[in-house]
Amino acid sequence: MRLLLIGFGLLLLGGIAVLTGVLPATEALALGERVLPVLLFAGGITVVAELAADAGVFRAVSGLLAGLARGRTVLLWLLVVLLSILCTAFLSIDTTAVLLTPVVVLLASHAGLRPFPFALTTVWLANTASLWLPVSNLSNLLATHRLGDGTAGGFLQLLWAPALVASLLPALLIFLLFRRELRGTFTPEVVKPPEDKVLFWISAAVTAVLLPLLTSGLEPWIPACAAAAVLLVVFAVRRRTSLSWRLFPGPLIVFVCGLFLVVQSVHSLGVTTVLSGLGNQGSGLPQLLAMAGSGAVGSNVVNNLPAYLGLEPFATSPQLLGSLLIGVNTAPLVTPWASLATLLWHDRLTTVGVSVSWGAYIRLGLVAAPLVMVTSVLALWLTHG
Repeated sequence: MRLLLIGFGLLLLGGIAVLTGVLPATEALALGERVLPVLLFAGGITVVAELAADAGVFRAVSGLLAGLARGRTVLLWLLVVLLSILCTAFLSIDTTAVLLTPVVVLLASHAGLRPFPFALTTVWLANTASLWLPVSNLSNLLATHRLGDGTAGGFLQLLWAPALVASLLPALLIFLLFRRELRGTFTPEVVKPPEDKVLFWISAAVTAVLLPLLTSGLEPWIPACAAAAVLLVVFAVRRRTSLSWRLFPGPLIVFVCGLFLVVQSVHSLGVTTVLSGLGNQGSGLPQLLAMAGSGAVGSNVVNNLPAYLGLEPFATSPQLLGSLLIGVNTAPLVTPWASLATLLWHDRLTTVGVSVSWGAYIRLGLVAAPLVMVTSVLALWLTHG
């Protein structure tokens, strides 16, 4: 509800900017055309993830992981790392933070393990592993048309090295921090079969088909919305009680729309011209670090989406834009509000009865975020400098 109220407030400010001429109507319409596919993807993929979770797909995957680990805690954790990276890369940061986190936490709890290292793994990788594909993060979708050939392949060609570093380094840091807890063995929980096997297998099949389609060259919103439509029809037949307006991320959509309008209005006022020098000094390592650092600071002061939107006009080369994405995607390891996914992650943990200290989260993030950001930018510079 709080996110929805903030979103309506931002929409009101954006509407006033349009009515008073601060934001020309033509610019507002152009912004709408650019943002609409991003919002359609966010809505579609959220519905798919929610319904797949309701059908038991994520629980089944977690049970499979527990079986593959063969009672070894460190192997279970490594499989959670792999699942978090894949889920973030293909199904987005929010899916990992919101839907995968409670499944992983319950998996750890039922195995008699402390949930925190597993929960921290999902939220860190939800943010940092979102450099792999355009669909991994809303900021990536906004940037795709300016990277490579505008496809997932072009995006990956530029950012594969930073994405690899940003996926492996946080995992390494978590292992070093919690290596004692990750030793030993556990007793896997017996996973109950899904209540509706037909619903489960259809949901699993739709999700499996969707993943490659998200990188096929189609605009991501098309397969995401098509998959959502299929599952909505199937659930209407098999489990109508699971269908409600809560499946659709309305508060998030309203918030993002209002946020985009306000940031574009700020651009129109010329407030951000003070940052213009960031993109006019070349693409050497100091400039890449400066761009990433600006994105990181902006994310932790406000949020990663407005930080990206505010700095995007000054990222005048693919390398600078890649550095900006590194900054806004890896920075949310510090403050809770730097990423909406982090706030949603904490809310889900509270729902399943797991308490996480923001003080501990911030202290760990202050160590991890600069290391991940700098090494990721270095990887970009070494491969595309």
